[in-house]
Amino acid sequence: MEPTTEQAYALAGVDIHLADKAKKIIARQARTTFRSEVLGSEFFGSMFQLTGYHEPVLVSSTDGVGTKLKIASLLGKNDTVGMDIVNHCVNDILCCGAEPLFFLDYIAMEKLRPEQIEAIISGIVQACREAGCSLIGGETAEMPGIYSQGNYDLVGFIVGVVEKKNILDSSSIVLDDVILGLPSSGLHTNGYSLVRRVFDIDANPSCLNKLYPELGKSLGEELLQVHRCYYPQLKPALPLIKAIAHITGGGFVGNIPRILPRGLAAHLKKHSWDILPIFKLIQKKGDIKETEMYRVFNMGIGMAFVCSPREVAKIVSILPQAKVIGGIIKREDEERVLIN
Repeated sequence: MEPTTEQAYALAGVDIHLADKAKKIIARQARTTFRSEVLGSEFFGSMFQLTGYHEPVLVSSTDGVGTKLKIASLLGKNDTVGMDIVNHCVNDILCCGAEPLFFLDYIAMEKLRPEQIEAIISGIVQACREAGCSLIGGETAEMPGIYSQGNYDLVGFIVGVVEKKNILDSSSIVLDDVILGLPSSGLHTNGYSLVRRVFDIDANPSCLNKLYPELGKSLGEELLQVHRCYYPQLKPALPLIKAIAHITGGGFVGNIPRILPRGLAAHLKKHSWDILPIFKLIQKKGDIKETEMYRVFNMGIGMAFVCSPREVAKIVSILPQAKVIGGIIKREDEERVLIN
């Protein structure tokens, strides 16, 4: 007797029943995030009605969690990375001044595990609710032969909106403007390949359970700290801000120049904020040069933004955690970020 389509697919390593179960889990949780503008998400495409804007400009972004997923898999804790991917994407479009509208996810793994997917989605849903963003679609893929057992990939796609007149485009930045920073919760979602090498995590996963007094928790707990979402904090201060840089992959050196007009540079005073203990531990254990640390990690600052000196007091009254970390200087060469 010839195998049925489902049996043949199962022999190839794909379980259709598990895929259906996973989709039902996602659909049930996703509906709890729907804003009133969501018209439908059960077709081949999801629909969102844009209302209440005069000259709306859509802002989109996509990103992944990177090899932080390896830590999540090893520890069997997958909800936090779901929050990470939403918060990362929300922060990216916030740099344009955008309000998050809707989010889509992509989860791919060797074999679909409904309990693992449910944990990931629960994190995505929680972060979407906190940001006022609707989870209106996504995709799960079972890909034997592409992903090894226990490993998976997680990618997010976001669309937001901003009034054209309110776009943060950095053109108004001038000499002597002030740079402020908001603290990070840890590594966020960058630098994990280096961290895995420094602690030899792949060869010795048990090191994730080691308690470090300076961290006040285990290494694994520290490395899974959730990537902070800055939208709720920054939203009321946006009219006072000229430009925002999300300090992600590339650290200060790779991200701040993206908002600087030609002929200007950022001068950061590295002792103006607290370097989190995890970064000191990584640098010491890995014998990493300080310049490389600032190129790879956020070093305790998750968002940097520029404003006029006269707006600093107002912004700090709205954002008590904000610290003045530097200023704008003239610079004609290729070095756009000075840290000393």
